[in-house]
Amino acid sequence: MNRMVRGWVNITVSALWFFASSVGRGQEAAETRWSAQWITAAGAAERDQVVLHFRKTIELKQAPTKFVVDVSADNQFILYVNGVEAGRGPSRADLAHWRYETYDIGPLLHAGRNALAATVWHFGTHAAIAQMSERAGFLLHGVGEAERVADTNVTWEVEEETGISLLKPKVNGYFAAEPGERWDGGRFDWYATGAIPSANERSLWNKAVRLGRGALREEQDAPNNWQLVRDSLPPMERTEMAPGKVVRTSCAAASGKFLREGMTLPARSQCSVLVDNGELTTGYPVVTASEGHGATIRLTYAEALLDDRGQKGNRNQIEGKHIEGVVDEFLPGGGSSRREFSPLSWRTWRYLQIDVETYDEPVKIEALRTWFSAYPFVEKAYFHADDASLDPIWKIGWRTARLDAHDTYMDTPYWERLQYVGDTRIQALISYTVAGDDRLARQAIEAFDASRVPDGLTQSRYPSSLVQMIPTFSLMWVGMVHDFWMYRGDAEFVRGQVAGARTALDWFLRRQRADGLLGRISWWPFVDWGADFRDGVPSQDEDGGSAVMTLQFVEALRYGAELERAFGDASLAEKYEKAAERASRAVRKFCWNDKFGLLADTPAQKHFSQHANILGVWLDVIPAERQKEVLAKILSRSDAGIAGIAASGEAPAMTPATYYFRFYLARAVEHAGMGDGYLKLLEPWREMVGLGLTTWAESPEPTRSDSHAWSAHPNYDFLRIVAGIRPGSAGFEKVVIEPHLGELKEVKAAMPLPKGMVEVEYRRVGNGWEAKVTLPAGISGDLVWNRKLISLHAGENVSTLK
Repeated sequence: MNRMVRGWVNITVSALWFFASSVGRGQEAAETRWSAQWITAAGAAERDQVVLHFRKTIELKQAPTKFVVDVSADNQFILYVNGVEAGRGPSRADLAHWRYETYDIGPLLHAGRNALAATVWHFGTHAAIAQMSERAGFLLHGVGEAERVADTNVTWEVEEETGISLLKPKVNGYFAAEPGERWDGGRFDWYATGAIPSANERSLWNKAVRLGRGALREEQDAPNNWQLVRDSLPPMERTEMAPGKVVRTSCAAASGKFLREGMTLPARSQCSVLVDNGELTTGYPVVTASEGHGATIRLTYAEALLDDRGQKGNRNQIEGKHIEGVVDEFLPGGGSSRREFSPLSWRTWRYLQIDVETYDEPVKIEALRTWFSAYPFVEKAYFHADDASLDPIWKIGWRTARLDAHDTYMDTPYWERLQYVGDTRIQALISYTVAGDDRLARQAIEAFDASRVPDGLTQSRYPSSLVQMIPTFSLMWVGMVHDFWMYRGDAEFVRGQVAGARTALDWFLRRQRADGLLGRISWWPFVDWGADFRDGVPSQDEDGGSAVMTLQFVEALRYGAELERAFGDASLAEKYEKAAERASRAVRKFCWNDKFGLLADTPAQKHFSQHANILGVWLDVIPAERQKEVLAKILSRSDAGIAGIAASGEAPAMTPATYYFRFYLARAVEHAGMGDGYLKLLEPWREMVGLGLTTWAESPEPTRSDSHAWSAHPNYDFLRIVAGIRPGSAGFEKVVIEPHLGELKEVKAAMPLPKGMVEVEYRRVGNGWEAKVTLPAGISGDLVWNRKLISLHAGENVSTLK
């Protein structure tokens, strides 16, 4: 049998894999000093690409009820037990927090001889930038005395796989994700992960070489740099899905039946098949083929098709367009046996093109199957309204949030797969409010804290093999910690982040000028991809003075003060509050322009942006009585009506906020009492729906990425602003319900809280509203309507609102 047939026989085996992956998770190691050794192959590349197979046969007198093992590798592993895939990992982290996965593989074992095997790959300098690394290695540790027979050491065998090489993606734009893979079926060892060593196997197996025992983090004098930490995340979801439909083909053999029945392509022929999945997805394609000596099967993955000018246009249109993107190649290698190809790394695509070229033998492609994979979020919240145009915005936003979450959050699943603070803050809020799940957010908060450089700043993205510093993202990390406190509670976890918040704020305090503004900020002080922001950086005078960056500093100082008063040092809280007030006064004094009634970006007042004014409103640096007027001036013509007043007076050209920074625009609109107009801000999302996008783009056309979770914030605001559900105290111990229903006539929504679901229903009745709010046990709060408070208790609350 071939490798992939053994790994994914059917959906039942997939379910068994999930069971084996999840049952053992949470087990603690029975020993404080592991005897299991990191192992590799003699002479294996330490910094360059290598794929290794490991195996060991163990004898068991009887089938165990449980058999718990901890498993890790550098870069990644697939674990097999008796030829069945048992798990994948580890979750990405840095060397100081190297993850190991825990599995109960007992259900896959039996009395007698059992085969343990693993495929481990290390892509070296070709690996994704999110992949940190030491060198190729594998580790399996038996948790109990009975399981120690499985420990990795020199009793394991290893061989180097020569049938896999890497392909550099030919894409335009910054690409930081995994490379393509080329599998040569004639060289690949299809028996490597089989049940018991076969007489047909090639004799390239040797004893493994030790790299020192596995060492838990904080052990004394560890023998290697992998400081092991148990992975707290659940296994990634893996669910078989329909592969889509054939929308274009160059040969009769690949008719509409291709996806159901496959095809046979004669010798010395070519065929191209374009498959539309119907929506963007992430996961693993699986191609089953036989025969085909000298044939090549090429898979190209793309978010969208391109016209001759390189433009995407309407994503549903295929005429006059071609595909470019990440490519995998599979050379079946001939022979009658069925061989299955699936890349080691998951892929991202809406469009998948299969190009087949045969040589001196026909090739039979028997099936194309696809498996969805992502972090296993469950959609618990809902939002329904009488405006049907909001339904696709909710669905597309949730799909975007899902595809951009795997073992870390990531800005884009196709192009980078990097966990950035600015993106992740928004993604975490969506996770809290739609899924009620904070596990991935905890990982992210801790990862950014671990990324801190000696001068106190967090790195902008982490894990990352390349250091990148965006100082303003350190300020957002403080906000991310505060968000967690408000939405999820867990005082001990939040208390553990306070020291890190201090170092970030101290870095900026040292750069606060005597007049209260920030001095010139070094590194890459990104704010937004504003049209005339250079590399996303707003204007600074020679000595700094950026209003936008100073206002971000004000936000973080206020959050830092709240955290210090709750968990730390009251004197530091006072220091932060005074610094925030000095900064606020300075922005008003030096950047307010009387002629235009707006904040300029610097004291020189030569440049204006929506960004400075958005933050000025949200943070009350602009007085409350001027806030609606300012918002009316900064919004586009289509948005201006939300103010209920016309923009008056002369206004300068202003850098507009992109999809990302409109998250903060929504904060300003809500804060200024203009939430009833929030839905009018969604025109850019309606335009994306009209362009056939099935996930939200990074920025307005032309855009590189078709899936950027920072654009998914309407899901959060449907619940927060429209349905009006927000924390009334830390951890949602109390709730505030303040809906902004605008022109809607009916809304039903629900949000998961740490203590259960809160549900709201609003129905317009005559000139008023009927409201029903249902709170979980142990939760009370207030319903706010026209500045009046109505007390809420656990259970059902019904009110008539005028």
